[in-house]
Amino acid sequence: MRATSIGHAGILIESDAGSILCDPWFDPAFFASWFVFPRNDRLDTDLLDRIERADYLYVSHLHGDHHDESWLRRHLRRDIPVLLPDYPTGEQRRRMEALGFTEFIRTADGVELELRPGLSVAIHVETSITDGPGGDSAIVVSDGVSRIVNQNDCRTTDLAALASHGPVDLHWLQYSGAIWYPMVYEMPEAEKLDLCRAKVESQGARAMRYVESIGARAIVPSAGPPVFLDSDLAHLNMIEGDEASIFPDQRWFLERLSANGHAGILAVPGTTIEVTPSAIDVTHPMSDSDIDAIFSNKATYLDAYRADWATWLEEQHASWRRPRTDLVGALTDWWVPLMESAPTVCSAIGAPCVIRTDDLDILIDFPNARVVDARDRPDAVPGFRFDIGRDLLETVVAERAVDWSNSLLLSCRFTAWRSGDYNEYLYNFLKSLSVERMRRTEAEAVAKRRGDDDDIDDEIEIGPFIVQRKCPHRRADLSVFGEIDGDDLVCTLHGWRFDTTTGECRTSGDHPLRIRRASENSNA
Repeated sequence: MRATSIGHAGILIESDAGSILCDPWFDPAFFASWFVFPRNDRLDTDLLDRIERADYLYVSHLHGDHHDESWLRRHLRRDIPVLLPDYPTGEQRRRMEALGFTEFIRTADGVELELRPGLSVAIHVETSITDGPGGDSAIVVSDGVSRIVNQNDCRTTDLAALASHGPVDLHWLQYSGAIWYPMVYEMPEAEKLDLCRAKVESQGARAMRYVESIGARAIVPSAGPPVFLDSDLAHLNMIEGDEASIFPDQRWFLERLSANGHAGILAVPGTTIEVTPSAIDVTHPMSDSDIDAIFSNKATYLDAYRADWATWLEEQHASWRRPRTDLVGALTDWWVPLMESAPTVCSAIGAPCVIRTDDLDILIDFPNARVVDARDRPDAVPGFRFDIGRDLLETVVAERAVDWSNSLLLSCRFTAWRSGDYNEYLYNFLKSLSVERMRRTEAEAVAKRRGDDDDIDDEIEIGPFIVQRKCPHRRADLSVFGEIDGDDLVCTLHGWRFDTTTGECRTSGDHPLRIRRASENSNA
């Protein structure tokens, strides 16, 4: 079996029994902010032909750096069988049907399925609201001899599940950032830099937990980082390593893998990795010196990349120009019914939010489920603010984009401010802008407020502390993801921090952790 990188999370997996095209992403995503790194716009014609003739298509989730609608529409036959993760909603299938795809294979979460003799898959889903219509997914592919785990950026909390199908030869996974925090936030630069460094460390620690659990023969860093070619966003690139950025490149993680005794493989678009029981052979599409230049002369590489796409970027900027509409009225019609259907979410948000554009401030009054021109509510005290260009806001409103994380926020083309701690309910609202999505988001919020969890009283020991097993954020198992860092307990799945003395969540005030020193245990 062989796996060929096609950039970012994109892989063409080929065996004697058939081929699977995973997450092909070629067209820049998120309002032309994210570009594939290293670039994949120069793949050879043979590889491009094999990509377009793949036997099966797997799209892990609907984020634009995985679900590339324009490329899928232009390059794949309509009857290619699409492997559907077992999400709780039908949104992904509807999106694929809208692109014209007609053949679907629905999988069951974590259950191995034989596609053909000699080719089987198991797709594991993570169903947090934070990640899309049902979450995210990872795929395990086997030809009966070798096995590949393509985890991409699926943050599964069950580390044993991906390795439960048998020994793993290649493990492809994300290690780099894929979010807008903290770069877009208004805060002192020194504080922002410290937060970026902490997040990079958390990302690396989380990825290493997956590496150690799955125990593959070799690990391939993938699914990031993107690069930012627009001059407005160039500061987000990590060139020297000391920038306020959460996007370290592949060599950073390869060094970490090596330091911990793991075999890592650097894959650039076009790199083919052939797996047999006795060997793992790597073939690159260019010389070692050319690959080295990508990373050692990264600024020069990005300058050339930017020059090639400069005209396209100018055209994209021009395409965003929109006529002014009644945004207050449009958001009232759209969002007020959603707010009224989600009282628990709105209560947990707990304060108004201002969306500030070039010439209009819109107050989203979550406590009262109203949308008004902020000038009509001078008494309101907002807890959150987003500064968004009017053209981009007009675009996502006109499109009725149901997930602003995917359609707007990941672009990093905005700035944000908040008066207090991170509020996950606000972002969950912005990711759930349809009746179907909001229904699930409200149900999750109700369950969380009620404390629903079969093992809520289960406790474990971490260092000198007795602590509840499940993280109060996303129920991650702290026996796996918990570690002590000075005066904090850190859940490395998402990097949330808790005061070991009080249990107070330093990341978001609404998520206290039950923790005490082991010496205080009444049974001690």
